[in-house]
Amino acid sequence: MVNETMYDYGSRASVIREIFEYGKKRAAEIGAENVFNFSIGNPSVPAPDTVTKALEKLLAEGDPVFLHGYTSAVGDPGTRKAIADSINRKYNAGVTPDRIYMTCGAAGALSSCLKAVITSPEDEIIAFTPFFPEYTVFTHANGGKLVQVESRDGDFQIDLEKLDKAMNPHVQALIVNSPNNPSGVIYTEETIRNLAAYLEKKQAEYGHEIYLISDEPYRELVYDGLKVPYVTNYYDNSMVCYSYSKALSLPGERIGFALVGPKMKDAGKVYAAICGAGRALGYVCAPSLFQFLVRDCVDEVSDISIYKRNRDLLNENLTAYGYTCVRPDGAFYLFMKSPEPDANAFCEKAKKHELLFVPCDGFGTPGYVRISYCVQTEQIERALPAFKALAEEYGLTK
Repeated sequence: MVNETMYDYGSRASVIREIFEYGKKRAAEIGAENVFNFSIGNPSVPAPDTVTKALEKLLAEGDPVFLHGYTSAVGDPGTRKAIADSINRKYNAGVTPDRIYMTCGAAGALSSCLKAVITSPEDEIIAFTPFFPEYTVFTHANGGKLVQVESRDGDFQIDLEKLDKAMNPHVQALIVNSPNNPSGVIYTEETIRNLAAYLEKKQAEYGHEIYLISDEPYRELVYDGLKVPYVTNYYDNSMVCYSYSKALSLPGERIGFALVGPKMKDAGKVYAAICGAGRALGYVCAPSLFQFLVRDCVDEVSDISIYKRNRDLLNENLTAYGYTCVRPDGAFYLFMKSPEPDANAFCEKAKKHELLFVPCDGFGTPGYVRISYCVQTEQIERALPAFKALAEEYGLTK
């Protein structure tokens, strides 16, 4: 006998991965230059030179036993101090190293935080649409229920009226993701302030803590001088899940952290629960070598000007062809409305033009598709005639 839920997760790939693998197969059949694969959020910008040099230095000068040995279960002390110092320099957040837990990417952080706060099968976790589909997996696997709340029409900010209809005493936590995958939307300071005030009121009403979990792998991927509010400065019972996958273009190295806000009620107990969850899930000791790399490169960021160029090229041309797009302020995804109600059918028709992108039903927003523009700019340029031909099929061209 096996766990049927785990069997389902393992035997059924996510739609993102299915399309990504289809793209690899088509590339082998007709040549990679003839396939326009916009399916997966795999950074196309290389890690900064400083990251490469720091890694080379660690390997050349470091003690191999130390570099590849276990760190403390919660993470290397020097790394956690460097992260806390960096956050405080940027956001004046007052965070401390003893509330930072090093993890295998943001996924490890999210899973640990959710397991720490889900206490019974009745517990609910709220996610705002559109949201990363794995939130459902992480929540269900840790014994909770994921509840979807639709964001505001048009700008995809949090709609407090819709949230209020979903709120009840079973809600343990809310997940926010800004910049958002898949929309690229950044929650404004007003949105975060209003959400914090609302949650304070509901905590008083229900008589228990409601946690705000901020999923932040795209925090540094922001354009046009915009800022992403740091949630711990606005709401005491908040925690941050971060990954260096996008900021440093290191997705395969699986390095990130979970952070407990400095003003959280019973912060020490919550932090210990997150550490215990990581232990129970088998996440103890994030990759040591890349903890040390983060310590030495904590403020570095990849060249996001390339993503901005890709965003502008794709958004301006697709809008000119008649598509309806949400102009992204951050991340590296373009959120586009399907020209027909069934986004899955639209994506299938796009395949005839070798255009591969992801229908967003699984993101909680049917009728939209996600186009990952973390690709070479030349791919976008080559793909534009295909996008135009597809638009013409739907009668969108102006």
